[in-house]
Amino acid sequence: MDDSYFDGPGRHWLEVVPRRSDEPEISAPAFDYRPAYTQGLHPLSPHQLLTRKFEPPEHVLAPWLQTQGLAMIHAPRGIGKTHISIGAACAVAAGTGFLKWSAPKPRRVLFIDGEMPGAMLQERFARTIDALKADVPPDGFKLVAADLEPDGLPDLASEEGQQFYAEVIAPADLVITDNLSTICRTLRENEADSWGPVQSWALRLRREGKSVLFIHHAGKNGGQRGTSKKEDILNTVIALRRPPDYEASQGARFEVHYEKARGFYGNEAEPFEAWLKDGQWLTAEVTSADDDASLLALKKQGLSDREIEKRTGVPKSTVNRKLREKALP
Repeated sequence: MDDSYFDGPGRHWLEVVPRRSDEPEISAPAFDYRPAYTQGLHPLSPHQLLTRKFEPPEHVLAPWLQTQGLAMIHAPRGIGKTHISIGAACAVAAGTGFLKWSAPKPRRVLFIDGEMPGAMLQERFARTIDALKADVPPDGFKLVAADLEPDGLPDLASEEGQQFYAEVIAPADLVITDNLSTICRTLRENEADSWGPVQSWALRLRREGKSVLFIHHAGKNGGQRGTSKKEDILNTVIALRRPPDYEASQGARFEVHYEKARGFYGNEAEPFEAWLKDGQWLTAEVTSADDDASLLALKKQGLSDREIEKRTGVPKSTVNRKLREKALP
């Protein structure tokens, strides 16, 4: 029998050296982790709750991301998810502004990328840092990327895979995962129970004082793809959408819409437009999209009448009538 084995895809043949009979047998210590609640829970009286000292939350990226905050940004493919996630990461690490958001002070960021080729990541980060004129400290930003690891990244949707991230996550104040479908590979997006391990992981990081930003794809209905259970624990959900008059030649131009805004409201929660034009990020107010031309443009983007109603506030029956008048299906 050949005393060797193949150590996984892309690895090498390893020789197995038999243990001599006079050598003591060495066994690895068993991993015996039991949650603290197995020793009992700790109920609080109203007085104990009201007198307990909590650290007041601070803004990580104002107005929508606080310390111990959980958030999601979702969009259809190709709209600008990675642009905005990298911009947010660099702004937080440098303690500067990005779009209409501001980071009051630098914080340590871990960016987990499961999708982009290394060369494209390098180009995107270089462009973002140049656009922000950001001074990102070497210890303030760390990147782990599937394309830069010999065997890719562990599956974040499994408790076993999560253990491999513990060391790189430990120093971080903010963890960004881009994106759920590539990093949480065994996540069955339409099954609520499948989200459980990822939700537990995010809540554990929150208890440790960290913030988490999930980057995710949008579904056909315009909302985040898969079960709505993902949104239950989140403070903020942001959707990126194409402006009605968008043209492919404009590149990274999109609208930012807050679908869930816990802890901020009013002008801070109003949608706005962002455009990476001539190497600089520009922002503008979102104009009304309820005129006939905008309805036609949204229809040509592939939105259903119901989705146009949600986007513009124009009743579905009115949308349908106006589109029929323009002889559009």
